[in-house]
Amino acid sequence: MPIEHVALPYSRAGLEPHLSSATLEAHHGVYHRSEVEQLNARIEGSEFAEMTLEDIIAKAQGSLFHLAAQVWNHNFYWQCLRPRSGGEPLGRLSESIATSFGDFVHFKQEFNRVALRISGSGWVWLVQRPDGGLAVVATPNASTPLTGPDIPLLACDLWEHAYYLDYQQDRTHYLDAFWKLINWDFVASRLG
Repeated sequence: MPIEHVALPYSRAGLEPHLSSATLEAHHGVYHRSEVEQLNARIEGSEFAEMTLEDIIAKAQGSLFHLAAQVWNHNFYWQCLRPRSGGEPLGRLSESIATSFGDFVHFKQEFNRVALRISGSGWVWLVQRPDGGLAVVATPNASTPLTGPDIPLLACDLWEHAYYLDYQQDRTHYLDAFWKLINWDFVASRLG
Protein backbone atom coordinates (compact mmCIF):
# COMPACT_ATOMS: atom_id res chain seq x y z
CA MET A 1 0.00 0.00 0.00
CA PRO A 2 1.98 3.03 -1.21
CA ILE A 3 1.89 6.20 0.84
CA GLU A 4 -0.08 8.89 -0.98
CA HIS A 5 1.23 12.34 -1.82
CA VAL A 6 -1.73 14.14 -0.29
CA ALA A 7 -3.13 17.03 -2.30
CA LEU A 8 -3.18 20.47 -0.73
CA PRO A 9 -6.60 21.34 0.71
CA TYR A 10 -6.41 24.68 -1.19
CA SER A 11 -4.90 25.90 -4.44
CA ARG A 12 -1.17 26.53 -4.65
CA ALA A 13 -1.93 30.26 -4.82
CA GLY A 14 -4.47 30.02 -2.00
CA LEU A 15 -2.13 31.16 0.77
CA GLU A 16 -0.92 34.28 -1.02
CA PRO A 17 0.24 36.88 -0.18
CA HIS A 18 1.58 35.22 2.97
CA LEU A 19 3.08 32.14 1.29
CA SER A 20 3.56 32.36 -2.45
CA SER A 21 2.52 29.83 -5.06
CA ALA A 22 6.25 29.47 -5.85
CA THR A 23 6.90 28.43 -2.25
CA LEU A 24 4.05 25.93 -2.29
CA GLU A 25 5.17 24.56 -5.65
CA ALA A 26 8.69 24.01 -4.32
CA HIS A 27 7.63 22.92 -0.83
CA HIS A 28 4.66 20.68 -1.63
CA GLY A 29 5.06 20.03 -5.33
CA VAL A 30 8.77 19.21 -5.32
CA TYR A 31 10.20 18.68 -1.84
CA HIS A 32 7.25 16.90 -0.23
CA ARG A 33 6.52 14.85 -3.36
CA SER A 34 10.16 13.72 -3.37
CA GLU A 35 9.88 12.62 0.27
CA VAL A 36 6.80 10.54 -0.54
CA GLU A 37 8.46 8.98 -3.59
CA GLN A 38 11.63 8.16 -1.64
CA LEU A 39 9.58 6.67 1.19
CA ASN A 40 7.59 4.49 -1.20
CA ALA A 41 10.78 3.29 -2.88
CA ARG A 42 12.25 2.40 0.51
CA ILE A 43 9.23 0.45 1.78
CA GLU A 44 8.38 -1.38 -1.45
CA GLY A 45 8.70 -5.14 -0.85
CA SER A 46 9.66 -4.66 2.81
CA GLU A 47 7.90 -5.39 6.07
CA PHE A 48 6.69 -1.76 6.00
CA ALA A 49 4.97 -2.00 2.61
CA GLU A 50 1.45 -2.60 3.99
CA MET A 51 1.74 -0.40 7.09
CA THR A 52 0.08 2.95 7.62
CA LEU A 53 2.30 5.98 7.75
CA GLU A 54 1.81 6.21 11.51
CA ASP A 55 2.84 2.56 11.95
CA ILE A 56 5.96 3.09 9.87
CA ILE A 57 6.89 6.05 12.09
CA ALA A 58 6.35 3.93 15.21
CA LYS A 59 8.53 1.07 13.97
CA ALA A 60 11.15 2.60 11.67
CA GLN A 61 14.56 3.93 12.58
CA GLY A 62 17.22 6.02 10.91
CA SER A 63 16.63 7.43 7.46
CA LEU A 64 13.38 5.48 6.99
CA PHE A 65 11.97 7.07 10.16
CA HIS A 66 13.17 10.47 8.94
CA LEU A 67 11.36 10.11 5.60
CA ALA A 68 8.14 8.78 7.13
CA ALA A 69 8.06 11.43 9.85
CA GLN A 70 8.70 14.24 7.37
CA VAL A 71 5.86 13.00 5.15
CA TRP A 72 3.48 12.87 8.13
CA ASN A 73 4.66 16.23 9.52
CA HIS A 74 4.11 17.89 6.15
CA ASN A 75 0.69 16.28 5.66
CA PHE A 76 -0.27 17.63 9.07
CA TYR A 77 1.21 21.07 8.40
CA TRP A 78 -0.87 21.53 5.22
CA GLN A 79 -4.03 20.93 7.28
CA CYS A 80 -2.96 23.56 9.81
CA LEU A 81 -3.11 26.27 7.14
CA ARG A 82 -6.07 27.78 5.33
CA PRO A 83 -6.62 30.82 3.11
CA ARG A 84 -8.12 33.88 4.76
CA SER A 85 -7.67 32.51 8.27
CA GLY A 86 -5.66 33.43 11.30
CA GLY A 87 -7.02 35.56 14.07
CA GLU A 88 -7.67 33.88 17.38
CA PRO A 89 -9.31 30.54 18.12
CA LEU A 90 -12.73 30.35 19.69
CA GLY A 91 -14.59 28.05 22.05
CA ARG A 92 -12.95 25.18 23.85
CA LEU A 93 -9.58 25.70 22.15
CA SER A 94 -9.51 29.34 23.25
CA GLU A 95 -10.36 28.29 26.79
CA SER A 96 -7.64 25.62 26.80
CA ILE A 97 -5.07 28.13 25.55
CA ALA A 98 -6.09 30.60 28.27
CA THR A 99 -5.85 27.90 30.94
CA SER A 100 -2.41 26.74 29.79
CA PHE A 101 -0.79 30.05 28.79
CA GLY A 102 -2.80 32.81 30.48
CA ASP A 103 -4.21 34.16 27.22
CA PHE A 104 -3.73 34.02 23.45
CA VAL A 105 -1.08 36.77 23.45
CA HIS A 106 1.12 34.81 25.87
CA PHE A 107 0.60 31.61 23.87
CA LYS A 108 1.65 33.35 20.66
CA GLN A 109 4.70 34.84 22.38
CA GLU A 110 5.74 31.43 23.68
CA PHE A 111 5.20 29.74 20.32
CA ASN A 112 7.32 32.40 18.57
CA ARG A 113 10.00 32.26 21.28
CA VAL A 114 10.35 28.50 20.86
CA ALA A 115 10.32 28.77 17.05
CA LEU A 116 13.03 31.42 17.02
CA ARG A 117 15.28 29.43 19.37
CA ILE A 118 15.45 26.39 17.09
CA SER A 119 18.85 26.30 15.47
CA GLY A 120 18.65 24.82 12.01
CA SER A 121 15.75 22.70 10.79
CA GLY A 122 12.81 21.46 12.79
CA TRP A 123 9.23 21.99 13.82
CA VAL A 124 7.36 23.83 16.55
CA TRP A 125 4.10 22.36 17.78
CA LEU A 126 1.13 23.12 19.96
CA VAL A 127 0.39 19.81 21.66
CA GLN A 128 -2.13 18.50 24.13
CA ARG A 129 -0.54 16.64 27.02
CA PRO A 130 -2.09 13.44 28.42
CA ASP A 131 -3.48 15.49 31.35
CA GLY A 132 -5.35 17.73 28.88
CA GLY A 133 -3.07 20.74 29.26
CA LEU A 134 -1.50 22.40 26.26
CA ALA A 135 2.20 23.00 25.64
CA VAL A 136 4.50 24.35 22.97
CA VAL A 137 7.29 21.96 22.01
CA ALA A 138 10.04 21.95 19.42
CA THR A 139 11.28 18.91 17.56
CA PRO A 140 14.56 18.90 15.63
CA ASN A 141 14.82 17.77 12.03
CA ALA A 142 12.03 15.26 11.28
CA SER A 143 11.12 14.37 14.85
CA THR A 144 7.41 14.41 15.61
CA PRO A 145 5.16 14.32 18.69
CA LEU A 146 3.67 11.10 17.29
CA THR A 147 6.51 9.20 18.97
CA GLY A 148 5.37 10.28 22.44
CA PRO A 149 2.18 10.68 24.45
CA ASP A 150 1.27 14.19 23.26
CA ILE A 151 -1.46 14.89 20.70
CA PRO A 152 -0.24 17.28 18.00
CA LEU A 153 -2.68 20.14 17.45
CA LEU A 154 -0.72 22.67 15.38
CA ALA A 155 2.58 22.48 13.49
CA CYS A 156 4.85 25.13 12.05
CA ASP A 157 7.49 23.93 9.60
CA LEU A 158 10.84 25.58 10.34
CA TRP A 159 12.82 23.91 7.59
CA GLU A 160 14.30 26.47 5.24
CA HIS A 161 12.23 25.22 2.29
CA ALA A 162 9.07 26.36 4.09
CA TYR A 163 9.94 30.03 3.86
CA TYR A 164 13.20 30.74 2.03
CA LEU A 165 11.68 31.85 -1.29
CA ASP A 166 9.38 34.33 0.45
CA TYR A 167 11.38 35.41 3.49
CA GLN A 168 14.98 34.20 2.93
CA GLN A 169 16.52 33.82 6.41
CA ASP A 170 13.89 35.96 8.13
CA ARG A 171 12.06 33.48 10.33
CA THR A 172 10.34 36.29 12.25
CA HIS A 173 8.50 37.51 9.14
CA TYR A 174 7.63 33.93 8.21
CA LEU A 175 6.06 33.47 11.64
CA ASP A 176 4.09 36.70 11.18
CA ALA A 177 2.71 35.22 7.95
CA PHE A 178 2.05 31.84 9.59
CA TRP A 179 -0.25 33.41 12.20
CA LYS A 180 -2.39 34.83 9.37
CA LEU A 181 -2.95 31.38 7.89
CA ILE A 182 -3.75 29.11 10.86
CA ASN A 183 -6.79 26.91 10.38
CA TRP A 184 -8.13 27.10 13.93
CA ASP A 185 -11.06 24.82 13.06
CA PHE A 186 -8.61 22.02 12.22
CA VAL A 187 -6.56 22.69 15.36
CA ALA A 188 -9.69 22.63 17.54
CA SER A 189 -10.86 19.38 15.94
CA ARG A 190 -7.70 17.67 17.26
CA LEU A 191 -8.46 18.37 20.94
CA GLY A 192 -8.93 15.17 22.89
